[in-house]
Amino acid sequence: MDPVEYITAAGVPLAYIIHAALSPAETTFLTPPEFKQQVGFVVYPAGGIIARHVHEPIERRLVGTSEVIVVRSGRCELDVYDDEQVLVATRELKTGDVMLMVGGGHGFRMLEDTVLLEVKQGPYTGITEKRLF
Repeated sequence: MDPVEYITAAGVPLAYIIHAALSPAETTFLTPPEFKQQVGFVVYPAGGIIARHVHEPIERRLVGTSEVIVVRSGRCELDVYDDEQVLVATRELKTGDVMLMVGGGHGFRMLEDTVLLEVKQGPYTGITEKRLF
């Protein structure tokens, strides 16, 4: 199993699955700079420092919502769909795995008691942001 799996349909990226076993020795970003959400590992040696800083108020225009799911505990199955809502892939996610959803649709089935940490850009305007299929 590859430590990072890229799920695509017709060349369009849908999801990145980053398995818990991946532990790069140096800073490694897995997403291209144009993605609306960036995911990567930032590696520092003992005693390393991140200088105090603030982020400049840069205005960005985003279309759509990407999200990151971290499996904190448990196991689940992830279904990934293309933009036409056709099933492209089913994958099992385990504790420590991370999924970045960048396109298409998705659904989950819990295989055991599971805790998911979800990160997405806001503001969140409510369930009207989702279209169930």
